[in-house]
Amino acid sequence: MSYKSLGDPFDPNSNLLHKKGCSCPICDAKRTHDSGQDKVSEAALQAQIERAAYEPSVHNDHGPGTPDTSVTESSEAIMDRAIESAIVRSVFNHNELNRRSFLGLVGGGVAASILSTVFPLEEAKAAIKDSLGKPEKAKLSVGFVPITCATPIIMAHPMGFYSKYGLDVDVIKTAGWAVARDKSLAKEYDASHMLTPMPLAMSLGAGSVAKPYIMPAVENINGQAIVLHMDHKDKRDPKQWKGFKFGVPFEYSMHNFLLRYYVAEHGLDPDKDIQIRVVPPPEMVANLRAGNLDGYLSPDPFNQRAVWEKVGFIHILTKEIWEGHPCCAFACSKEFATELPNTYGALLKAIVDATHYSSKMENRKEISKAIAPKNYLNQPVPVIEQVLTGTYADGLGKVHKVPDRIDFDPFPWHSMGVWILTQMKRWGYIKGGVDYKGVAEAVYLASDTAKMMKELGYTPPSETYKKYTIMGKEFDYNKAEEYVQSFAIRRT
Repeated sequence: MSYKSLGDPFDPNSNLLHKKGCSCPICDAKRTHDSGQDKVSEAALQAQIERAAYEPSVHNDHGPGTPDTSVTESSEAIMDRAIESAIVRSVFNHNELNRRSFLGLVGGGVAASILSTVFPLEEAKAAIKDSLGKPEKAKLSVGFVPITCATPIIMAHPMGFYSKYGLDVDVIKTAGWAVARDKSLAKEYDASHMLTPMPLAMSLGAGSVAKPYIMPAVENINGQAIVLHMDHKDKRDPKQWKGFKFGVPFEYSMHNFLLRYYVAEHGLDPDKDIQIRVVPPPEMVANLRAGNLDGYLSPDPFNQRAVWEKVGFIHILTKEIWEGHPCCAFACSKEFATELPNTYGALLKAIVDATHYSSKMENRKEISKAIAPKNYLNQPVPVIEQVLTGTYADGLGKVHKVPDRIDFDPFPWHSMGVWILTQMKRWGYIKGGVDYKGVAEAVYLASDTAKMMKELGYTPPSETYKKYTIMGKEFDYNKAEEYVQSFAIRRT
């Protein structure tokens, strides 16, 4: 079958009109419907048209009377041709005589060059295909560690955000971050809930084999706390913590870097004056109860769970260290995003949509119930509600109301990535010269997130860098190496 109306729009001999004799799938479907040969509903007709547009087909570039040198083209090539045709027809106000006369005069190549100087044709094709393309792979596996930081990734499953964008996602509970990393590298997970430092470390080969990873969305900001054992209620000054054993969920985590920053600002060397142990989040409370830990800087709900079980109290929320700090994220390999662009786009859109839904306080109790079951967080609903609503008991007899104890904002600021890299350099996790901005911009895909935010009706930030004040000390992303060297306690 030859598709005359999908002919080369830069060929003066091609006819781009849908008219009598046109054999494109749209006209074929409509003719069959209108003739009464196939009594189908309007919805069914539309489905036939859409299927025809996406299925591989035989296509002829030439006009009437021209020998058929047909070739089989992919759905992507047909979509390219359809978009080009629509744009060229619009340029000539759908006047075929003017189009063909002009192309006959200057030639198709010259016309294409002229058009490209005034209209971003390739960008338009990419944008339209992004919005129209069906996921190349709908059945996906996405890993998560059972913590409230993963709220958008988890709740997107029971609350229908994945299916909304044509995806069938298995969200798989994962024991800890090393497992999440290794299963992602082994391609057992298509994408995963990760800690914001992890894609940076994986891309640099710090702690694992080097593989390009991208982080197009932050999951939560704030949302952590330092918990101490109830035996230490009289030791609220960190200078009293010498010899303490602290748990963090992973080396390449905000928890580790925030704990190190906090104790160092109080004069303690985190590698000499205290012990820092990696403990999977679900095991934090048990280790605190057993006396294996004096405290931990952990994701929730395990801070609140320690209070619930009366074995620990909340010493400080991490938002008091750095207001608005990032913690967890949605990440995948660069390979996944490149080879399955429509799937990647649909998955990112579902995550960004769910993250914004999670950011609204009026949705937090509903979400708490959705993520509480055994296959997700496996926690009492009141524990999760205390975290998500910010009305919580601290374990010392007080109830606090801190609505932004945890919040959800998908935008991956490049300056956040630069700060994390400075701490990796400060504590010896990476050595030598570091292209702070280059690495942050390659891994934290702010442009992808901004695009999805716009499509969903949200306004992304106009910039990707900003300065921060962390425990009274300003961080200037333009002076990253100077920042590293400004600390008296460091390994480099």
